[in-house]
Amino acid sequence: MQNPSMTNMKKIIYTLAAAAVVSSLCVAPVIADERKDLEDLRSTTYELIKMLVDEGVLSRAKADILIREADKRVAEARKKAVETPAAGSKTVRVPYVPESVRREISEEVKQEVIAQAKAERWGNPGVLPEWLDRISFDGDIRLRYQGDMFQPDNAPAAFFQAQGQNISNTTEDRQRYRVRARLGVNMKIADWLSGGLRMTTGNTDDPVSTNQTLGNSMNKYTLVLDRAYLKADPYAWLTVAGGRIPNPFFSTDLMWDEDINFEGFAATLKPQFNDSTSGFLTMGAFPLQEVSNSLTTQARDKWLVGTQAGVEWIAPNKSRFKVGAGLYDFRNYEGTRNAPGSQLTNLTAPQFRQKGNTLFNIDNDGDPSTTLFALAPNYRILNLTGALDLARFDPVHIVLTGDYVRNVGFDQADILRRTGFSLDRQNTGYMGRVLVGMPQLRDRGDWQAIAGYRYLERDATVDAFTDSDFHLGGTNNKGFFLGGSYGLGRNNWVSFRWMSSTEISGAPLSVDVLQLDFNARF
Repeated sequence: MQNPSMTNMKKIIYTLAAAAVVSSLCVAPVIADERKDLEDLRSTTYELIKMLVDEGVLSRAKADILIREADKRVAEARKKAVETPAAGSKTVRVPYVPESVRREISEEVKQEVIAQAKAERWGNPGVLPEWLDRISFDGDIRLRYQGDMFQPDNAPAAFFQAQGQNISNTTEDRQRYRVRARLGVNMKIADWLSGGLRMTTGNTDDPVSTNQTLGNSMNKYTLVLDRAYLKADPYAWLTVAGGRIPNPFFSTDLMWDEDINFEGFAATLKPQFNDSTSGFLTMGAFPLQEVSNSLTTQARDKWLVGTQAGVEWIAPNKSRFKVGAGLYDFRNYEGTRNAPGSQLTNLTAPQFRQKGNTLFNIDNDGDPSTTLFALAPNYRILNLTGALDLARFDPVHIVLTGDYVRNVGFDQADILRRTGFSLDRQNTGYMGRVLVGMPQLRDRGDWQAIAGYRYLERDATVDAFTDSDFHLGGTNNKGFFLGGSYGLGRNNWVSFRWMSSTEISGAPLSVDVLQLDFNARF
């Protein structure tokens, strides 16, 4: 592989050679005064090299090499100029070019060389490579105090555990200090192609949290690869992304926790109807669990297939209204009971659950001490989401958000056939929220206040992927939440959130959660 420095040096030499040829053609009749012409040519070449040294493009040592190379090429050009072109000719005549034109040509050549040298960073090894200009970084660190407070009349944790719910504590208040750190790398690969990587705290067992709880005997934290994707924008109206991508859907944490990233592929069409109105249509396919079928496994791959369509309208005062309707189909996500003495359908149980969804024991080996719980219903979620951002009092905004979910895949007859028991219909959820203040906290004095109410029945959506903070995660909960944030300076702010929830059905379980955060973004 050729040395880049030598390649750049050759670029300079070739340019100087071109300047030498131009200068030699601009000289008056060579026979009349060859020595004077040679000095003129050398003077022009040396002046160009000196300017490159003065501009910091060349070192002195490399300039000496170029001078020797230029002398060689000047000599070659002179030799050709004085050769007799035809028999009987005694002189070589070259058209006369005025001195002003010669200076203009020389100056143009010098400026072209300097511009190219600066653009390609010739002879300057201390300068960072050009590809780094296409890379940017972002990230944030959050310090949190969290208090979890349980009502004294809650049912004991063992009661919920017997039903397969992931609940370890229902009566003892808990106080935690937590940290979250995220570092993202954004890549501009081409005009139409970009990509991203992001590392976070957290672990590979929990897709809905990037928190690290302090108190680990001074041990180190785990960093995980949270995002790794490529995104193509071949046209203004089309975006295609693949890998582990940010949430491509317009949504709230009623359906998708804010820390969720999607694995798979998504495409969004963005038609522009007029200056103020645009639409969007997002389609995606995301593998949730890949299952290797064999003689001992009869489960099938679990997939999420999602489609969402909507419209956004922007007013002249920057107020905006956005609404979307989506359908999310969780395929092969329901459980199947094993045949007696078999474990062929063990992998129909989900890899991750929070709590709330209706479960049944798919273990059928006759041993009452062993249990394996899977989801009783099918999940095909209809989701309607809307947001109205009123910017009349900008920079203070009033943002109203509403969300509705309904599990239209809930089939009582199918549940009875697969599980052996009848299940009442609890498959609806909704949320309303109002935010007053700055939509984004950037500077000192920026503020927000937020309040809302949410109601999420047991099987309204998959409990694994909804908000992990309200009711400490999952479904089968209702209650209110409120919070506020205040900017202490550029890209740093404090915030608090209070969430008070209780169960919708079943044994009593009420939880109050307080979060106090200090946030810094870069």
